[in-house]
Amino acid sequence: MKDKKNFYLTTAITYTSGKPHIGNTYEIVLSDAIVRHKRQEGYNTYFQTGTDEHGIKIEKKAKEAGLEPKAYVDKVSAEVKRIWDLMDTSYDHFIRTTDEYHVKQVQKVFKKLYDQGDIYLDYYEGYYCDACESFFTESQLVDGKCPDCGGEVHLAKEEAYFFKLSKYQDRLLQYYNDHPEFIEPESRKNEMINNFLKPGLQDLCVSRTSFKWSIPVDFNPKHVVYVWIDALINYITGLGYDVDGNNGELYNEFWPADVHVIGKDIVRFHTIYWPILLMALDLPLPKQVFGHPWLLMGESKMSKHLGNVIYADDLVEMFGVDAVRYYLLHEIPYDNDGSITWDLLIERINGDLANILGNLVNRTLAMSNKYFGGIVEDRGVSEPVDDELKQTALNMVPKFNKLMDEYKLAKAIDEIFVLLRRTNKYIDDTTPWVLAKDESKKDRLATVLYNLTEAIRFAAVTLEPIMPSTSKKILDMINTDQRDLLKLDTFGLYQSGTKVTDHPEVLFARLDPKEVMAKVEKLNPPKPVVEKKKTPEITIDDFGKMELVVGEVVKCEKHPNADKLLVSQINVGDETKQIVSGIADAYKPEDFVGTKVIVVNNLKPAKLRGVESQGMILAGGKGKKLKVATADLPVGTIIH
Repeated sequence: MKDKKNFYLTTAITYTSGKPHIGNTYEIVLSDAIVRHKRQEGYNTYFQTGTDEHGIKIEKKAKEAGLEPKAYVDKVSAEVKRIWDLMDTSYDHFIRTTDEYHVKQVQKVFKKLYDQGDIYLDYYEGYYCDACESFFTESQLVDGKCPDCGGEVHLAKEEAYFFKLSKYQDRLLQYYNDHPEFIEPESRKNEMINNFLKPGLQDLCVSRTSFKWSIPVDFNPKHVVYVWIDALINYITGLGYDVDGNNGELYNEFWPADVHVIGKDIVRFHTIYWPILLMALDLPLPKQVFGHPWLLMGESKMSKHLGNVIYADDLVEMFGVDAVRYYLLHEIPYDNDGSITWDLLIERINGDLANILGNLVNRTLAMSNKYFGGIVEDRGVSEPVDDELKQTALNMVPKFNKLMDEYKLAKAIDEIFVLLRRTNKYIDDTTPWVLAKDESKKDRLATVLYNLTEAIRFAAVTLEPIMPSTSKKILDMINTDQRDLLKLDTFGLYQSGTKVTDHPEVLFARLDPKEVMAKVEKLNPPKPVVEKKKTPEITIDDFGKMELVVGEVVKCEKHPNADKLLVSQINVGDETKQIVSGIADAYKPEDFVGTKVIVVNNLKPAKLRGVESQGMILAGGKGKKLKVATADLPVGTIIH
């Protein structure tokens, strides 16, 4: 294998608190497509995924289920693996953080860091989120809740070991500067620098005493290792890393990783905690961390709490594996959240897969069988229209490869469909059914059908990372062994005289939207209507205590410690007030300046994530649909 370039990719390991939904599943499908393409390019690849199985949340879930924690995680981990396999993902290793070899190395890493003074014993007091298993200071909370998940927090204090992140802060920042490609997309890097490194890193709490379901600190069994150290080092323990230097062959061959593919919500852990941990162990850092966006249900993040969760196996049962893979990879851009809606799913399958791809393959095979008994032959009768098709195919491949290498899969898929659309147009331009009526045009007809088959081969080979089963079906139906991506620099390698299948399979059947929606209703039966609690009535005296004033935004900028907050300076007539508002999803700072807003002027000042807010802006709606209440009145006008 040494004659090939190595490529090591990992996904984040899936937390075993429950069955992964389709948003979680996107990551493994994305990673699989990247690795499959690297194999096509001739790389010696290693692809690792797995499950993260420790923590208080697991302990509680197991108790609720009436199971021991290990039995609980065995069940959930098996379900995760089943779904990964269902989605036709080609991982090489599935690691579990309960694996004995991993547990042993976690303990050895912890001891090594303690012995060299990078971990020390102290105590922690702060606001604790059970769901995220994280402590936060009061200034880090958002509206009194967890800044990461939005859940409830409670005050807690416990003895704990701490990892000296602060010791490595300058070195990490220098690494960012020396390796601009380390974090992708770049917006994620800016977030890490501005929100965490510039304000100064706090030492990280790396043990717990308040629960037992984790890896014990072997030299102080009262403590268990906190989930992030346990989880993060899976990327090296899975390769056979050993603290004492007795590393396995896979570690020597594949570390450092070429890319960690993770969700954007855990970029901080992978681009701050993880590289610092590696620095402390004197190990090479991964070459890149790619923080992919989320798949939203409509416009909302998927969550069981909202009742909008969709599971991969339900989608596969309705649409098939490759249709679901196609949708996920095509509808989530490189650096923006994507959305799944039933209407768009149906549209993509009917439009892209059934009409553009499936219909092209079936028409071409049907014509080859009808006119030549299935024999596809290049008889060399060319016309200028052929050149455009050939050039489109040849131009597609380098564009596709470049975009795949940049992890811009949605755009890479678009390039394949440029070729497929051009190939469909080639049928309209050459009108094979007209040529078939003229015996003297027989050789031209044969050449047209050869060009169509060769263009389909180009598309099918490049589709392999996206839809592996469909790619194989197409290449099998046209009966070719020319499946090498690296040889798609020549148009015409399809063996002339080959006989294609005389029983072509329908790749994607058109969907009836009404039938699909009937299945969806069975999948998600309407929930009983819960009567909304009425807001308590107030008197005119209560209302009179509130002073509403028209103000104008004179300056606005992003909050230094919170993505969803804007800090505005607002002229309310007799003074300028600083107001912090959760409107960053709907308004850009520069666009908000000059807006006349309605301000609650006599609200008691409060700190939001460390920045004082001296009032409140009236607004309604959520996320990108949020709208600030405006008034076309002079600044300082009192609203009655």
